Amino acid sequence: MQAPADRDTHTNVDVPTDGPAHAHAPLPAFDAAVTLQAAFAHHQAGRMGEAADLYKQILRHDETHADALHFLGVLACDVGSLPAGLDLIEKSIQLHPNAIYLNNLGNMRGRARDLQGAIDAYRAALSLAPDYVDALSNLGYALRETGDSLAAIRCCKQAVRLKPEHAQAWINLGNALLDLGSDEEALDSYIKALALNPNDASAHNNVGNIQEKYGRAASAAVSYQRALALEPHRASLHNNLGNVLRDQGQLDRATASYRQAVALDPGFAQAHSNLLLLLNTRPDVSLSEQFDEARKFGERQTAKAQRFEQAANASEADKRLRIGFVSGDLNSHPVGFFLESVLGHLDRARVELVAYATRKRDDAVSQRLLPQFGAWHDISRLDDATCARRIRDDAIDILVDLSGHTNHNRLPVFAWKPAPVQATWLGYFATTGLASIDYVIADRHVLPLDEASQFVEAPWHLPDSYLCFTPPPFDIAVGPLPASANGAITFGCFNHLVKLNDAVVALWSHVLDAVPGSRLLLKTRQLDDPAVQQATLERFAAHGIDGARLVLEGQSPRAELLAAYNRVDIALDPFPYAGGTTSVEALWMGVPVLTRRGERFLSHVGESIVNTAGLHDWIASDDADYIARAVRFSAHRDELATLRSTLRERLLGSPLCDAPRFARHLEDAFHGMWARHVACHHANDGHPAQPDRHSSGDARHAAERNFA
Repeated sequence: MQAPADRDTHTNVDVPTDGPAHAHAPLPAFDAAVTLQAAFAHHQAGRMGEAADLYKQILRHDETHADALHFLGVLACDVGSLPAGLDLIEKSIQLHPNAIYLNNLGNMRGRARDLQGAIDAYRAALSLAPDYVDALSNLGYALRETGDSLAAIRCCKQAVRLKPEHAQAWINLGNALLDLGSDEEALDSYIKALALNPNDASAHNNVGNIQEKYGRAASAAVSYQRALALEPHRASLHNNLGNVLRDQGQLDRATASYRQAVALDPGFAQAHSNLLLLLNTRPDVSLSEQFDEARKFGERQTAKAQRFEQAANASEADKRLRIGFVSGDLNSHPVGFFLESVLGHLDRARVELVAYATRKRDDAVSQRLLPQFGAWHDISRLDDATCARRIRDDAIDILVDLSGHTNHNRLPVFAWKPAPVQATWLGYFATTGLASIDYVIADRHVLPLDEASQFVEAPWHLPDSYLCFTPPPFDIAVGPLPASANGAITFGCFNHLVKLNDAVVALWSHVLDAVPGSRLLLKTRQLDDPAVQQATLERFAAHGIDGARLVLEGQSPRAELLAAYNRVDIALDPFPYAGGTTSVEALWMGVPVLTRRGERFLSHVGESIVNTAGLHDWIASDDADYIARAVRFSAHRDELATLRSTLRERLLGSPLCDAPRFARHLEDAFHGMWARHVACHHANDGHPAQPDRHSSGDARHAAERNFA
């Protein structure tokens, strides 16, 4: 749901406080050593101009003064002049090789993202001083950045053995342990760092990361607030606090935290994505405000990018297309579930698939997805520029974003326009705000033509549904109607708790009031936290609903999650943020979904699903109709029982599960987009093609359309 929280690490720059690394004989009427000490004092206090003047004064008297050269180079790097600074540092090492200089060289190379160069410098420092703890800790940091967390752990453990009071080494050790799933050891490392330095905001932040990972949102919020008390102007901390406030249902405070993060760092893509995701779920935020905020995101990311331009050759109009999919969810995730069966039916004579995974996650689904791609690239550690160049060099024809503003997205890469045609599909439900993304792949239920103005992307409609569900690889029988055994209706919702805004809680409370004896089963990860459970009970109690009528459960493995639907008679769809995977899984388990008609893509998802499954009567027009239908369906239990026994078969026979049919439509869509691109390019005398933002593409009729 959210963009990933940052895990803080840093390397230490050594500025001596007890004299220069070597001493020069004082020049007549000038004492270099005294001047150098004064320069160090200014440098450490952040008075960079004064420090630079003194370093230069020394160099005017002795241009080979290694300390002055070195720390003037460090200062240049500190103020953003990395190439010039590195040049000065390297000259100082030629004059006077020593471990401090080499350690600082490693730090500055690291800032320049020359990780191998940094590692080489740290190792050179350790060859001169094997017990140099700062260099060991920094080497561990750099090794982890390259993905070698095991080697990083070895370095950091050696550092803390030599100097147990080295707080930063404990933090770097914790980060490397966390990479390998050793969460308890990582937490222990962070706690040791905090015992040494309670005022280390990074350690508080990292403790919060682990607490958040295990669903302890309230505790994580406390950790992030402690970090913010120490560093109130750090945007990443406001973003992380926003994540856990959102998970606790404190939407106003979460929104404020995300806004503060973006205000402090307007180019902070993760925080801006989190803000957009949250604004789209709030019924009190207007469509125009959501759209304007998305446009701001797009403009800011475009301003940071260096857009590529690719030519299109008319002879390439019917070629086999290279399609790139960018996602962090090519695994056991809704995106993976909806993608899996489709990929297996795509015609490899028409399309070649390339995966760009934005995070490492290996599971049974990813192992099944992997063979479907001609190439699979891990881009999790690539910066946006490097990633964009990689995609361009791979000659991708159509690049598809599968995340939108959800977790692990790489939307800033799309601002570079690394592929001639770009589209967004499957993982999101609103505009990305990026004009560089040409199309949003949708259907006419989720994106009617009269709502196309809500998107900067041009809509491309698939004929049936924009979703195709992959049935689970295990069989769980549909049980009898629960109400037949317990005498009362059980409503259920297994969606993320952020979807249960105040309007949803109020409406569902009315439903419970209107259906005597009914209960509501809520099951989601956020309810693993007892504090969140209590807050949820209190939200319903404010509408007169006794806690005994609520069943609150946390997350479960997927098989257990699906089996839990055998305790649900009717699934309630939240609004405006409707369910997606949860709704289709409910149908697969024989549980009909009562949804509510909306006014935008986000709130049309439920309509698209139940329409495609042939359950048109399960779409309510408004709140009153929602309650009336809940009451009517609850009263006709024989009909509910019959529907339950046939619903899986109906779902499997619908376009929602017809992977071969869907694959043909998707191939046609890609070739239609490409044909339009080639035609537009040549119609514009070789200038880049722009899709018609006011017309809808359609896989069935693309060849018949007039190109924009």
